Amino acid sequence: MTLVAGVDSSTQSCKVVIRDLDTGAIVRAGRASHPDGTSVHPDHWWDALVTAIADAGGLADVAAISIGGQQHGMVALDSEGRVVRDALLWNDTRSAGAAADLISEFGADALAARTGLVPVASFTSTKLRWLRDNEPENAERVAAVALPHDWLTWRLRGFGPVESAPLGPVLDELTTDRSDVSGTGYWNPATGQYDRDLLVAALGHDAITPRVLGPGEPAGTGIVDTASVDAAMLTDVVVGPGAGDNAAAGLGLGAVPGDIVVSLGTSGTVFAVTEKTSEDPTGIVAGFASASGEFLPLVCTLNAARVLDAFARVLGVDHDELGRLALAAAPGAGGAVLVPYFEGERTPNLPDATATLFGLTLLSTTRENLARAAVEGMLCALADGVEAILAQGVEAKRLLLVGGAAQNPAVQAIAAQVFGVPVQIPTPGEYVAAGAAAQAAWVITGARPAWPVEVVASPEVDHKPAILERYRRAAGTYAA
Repeated sequence: MTLVAGVDSSTQSCKVVIRDLDTGAIVRAGRASHPDGTSVHPDHWWDALVTAIADAGGLADVAAISIGGQQHGMVALDSEGRVVRDALLWNDTRSAGAAADLISEFGADALAARTGLVPVASFTSTKLRWLRDNEPENAERVAAVALPHDWLTWRLRGFGPVESAPLGPVLDELTTDRSDVSGTGYWNPATGQYDRDLLVAALGHDAITPRVLGPGEPAGTGIVDTASVDAAMLTDVVVGPGAGDNAAAGLGLGAVPGDIVVSLGTSGTVFAVTEKTSEDPTGIVAGFASASGEFLPLVCTLNAARVLDAFARVLGVDHDELGRLALAAAPGAGGAVLVPYFEGERTPNLPDATATLFGLTLLSTTRENLARAAVEGMLCALADGVEAILAQGVEAKRLLLVGGAAQNPAVQAIAAQVFGVPVQIPTPGEYVAAGAAAQAAWVITGARPAWPVEVVASPEVDHKPAILERYRRAAGTYAA
């Protein structure tokens, strides 16, 4: 049996999944936690990776490994390969003003055409601009800029500061992939080239950037023996290109053109695999690249599964009972409509908004209608993201609904009423790590693996446009 490993180094934790090359079956797995916060030293990610590898039984029998990771995080390195300052993560919003400055200088239309993105605080370019403006001495020290998965791949291959890495600080050995670099704000997904002028505008000077690898292109051969104190090299382990987390999840799900993925995490994500680039000057759709050689237009919302958390708490029930209550109400929740902008919203861009319940009457204010309004509101907010993706000329043949909340029968049934696309719910799993493992398989076989993804539910299409129409009328009051 040939084994391959995939890593998901997310905001909260590091997961390692080891799979059989031929079947994709999970052989063993491990995990370790990351510290909280929006500004984290990358050494914590390395320590968690080492711990998670050990928890997964080590890599001595693994033929290849690839790392998926949280997107956008700014890892700034000096000429000796040392981290200049804590990495600013995607969810660090201190660079919102820097994003506005970049838009003012270059124009939203021009930036969308050059990078597929209109800057927001999440993206790496804005974090570099913040560094330039607020910590100029640190900015001047920056010799190379990497993303979280780039840095972990580099360290795993044996590079880094001389005191902690056997191969030393060879910055030219930094690598990345199309999917992750497409979220920086200084790379053009249409040309496959860095936009050096935008990098200089952000950081204040040019710097080394990672070499961009194709989907099945290895970063190299040989990794540090994380179980050995002398850091001996295991030269028979091939290292894959890695990917940003959403693109890796798409690969793990087996998503292809015609698929739209809706992820119900703490926040919500909608993305599609397409064969052409996206340019949205409104900034609603980010024109990322996929991990499989295509493109990945993506919309992110701030409020998804935690909407259900809030209403379960208010009603004093668990999520199962919340679902039963919701299914006991008629579609439309008796006229009750929730616009779920509890923590503001990113799509649409309403950072100071709050959630509002509309349409309550003495008759409609029941536990059942409140539960149903919560589910409908969460899904309708994501349906706006689906519509924005479709407006980019994307064809939708099926919608893959993932995340813990997708396993709730009420969410499944109501999704079939809200979305005008056939809905399928895959088996719960670590799809980012699965996608990274697929990359590891790809680099040693030369082909994308066709591992099966089990679908646990395919609710019958029961489209009820009135639900979304009422929601949009209510949500429209925020723009008034």
